[in-house]
Amino acid sequence: MKTKITEMLGIKYPIVQGGMHYVGLAELAAAVSNAGGLGTITALTQKSPGDLANEIAKAQDMTSNPIAVNLTFLPTLNPPDYPAYVQAVIDSGVKIVETAGNNPAKWLPILKDNGIKVIHKCTTVRHSLKAQDIGCDAVSVDGFECGGHPGEDDIPNMILLLRAQDELEIPFIASGGQADGRSLAASLAMGAEGINMGTRFMATKEAPIHDNVKQALVNASEMDTRLIMRPLRNTERVLTNAAVERLLEKERTLGDKITFEDIAPEVAGVYPRIMVNGEMEAGGWSCGMVAGLIYDIPTVQELVDRIVAQAREITRERLAGMFVD
Repeated sequence: MKTKITEMLGIKYPIVQGGMHYVGLAELAAAVSNAGGLGTITALTQKSPGDLANEIAKAQDMTSNPIAVNLTFLPTLNPPDYPAYVQAVIDSGVKIVETAGNNPAKWLPILKDNGIKVIHKCTTVRHSLKAQDIGCDAVSVDGFECGGHPGEDDIPNMILLLRAQDELEIPFIASGGQADGRSLAASLAMGAEGINMGTRFMATKEAPIHDNVKQALVNASEMDTRLIMRPLRNTERVLTNAAVERLLEKERTLGDKITFEDIAPEVAGVYPRIMVNGEMEAGGWSCGMVAGLIYDIPTVQELVDRIVAQAREITRERLAGMFVD
């Protein structure tokens, strides 16, 4: 395939694996890149910049194709050593960075000076335009369906992607609700130059997470996600479980008096317990509504090939056949 994103990133197919905490490790990133997409290592899963350098090197040993690194700039009282993480990316030779969280303007000069393409994750058109203005090369437009943090404006992709097409000059990738070739064909039709998949790549054989998590995704429907931390304006879409329902009850009971400390038992430090140990009731973990479209656990190569073949069939046969003279 050929789109502005495949040309910009040097990949075969416009299919990007988004950054995911305790999921975006070398095994998955390399598998996605080997399959023709763009695999992404999540920087802050690594406990130190040195660990990140080692994880990147591990992925580079497993693929000769481009990989990306996700750098999420979080608002926190005790921020990670971001300069060192950024330097680890530069020293590794990685040429694509996915940024998320806070405005990445502070980091753009050093990244761009080192020949790195920057894709910023945005949940609104106004944020996408700001990313364009500060010099990002592309944006990942995240609709309300997405797992993780969908923002506070609740705009689904059927509207958001078209608005992005109307306003943006730089390429954008559709994120949220992406599962198969239908997703890819629809996103391309709405102006995107590719798709970003997170939750769907979790349910693959190479995803370095516990089988309990993968099976939970297969078993889930589109009705099984919840929005947590809305009162704190830090909304996250997660798969429901007992801990999530307990957290939501706290939100209902405490109302605008709720603090992060009130819900810390359900969200703080739960990812290793869930993704590594398979403790499915430990707390809230990011999951998109696309879980309702996950029916199996293929290899990454099987999944990517299937997506491309289905998108080709839709665009060349189904849609083309609908137009009659």
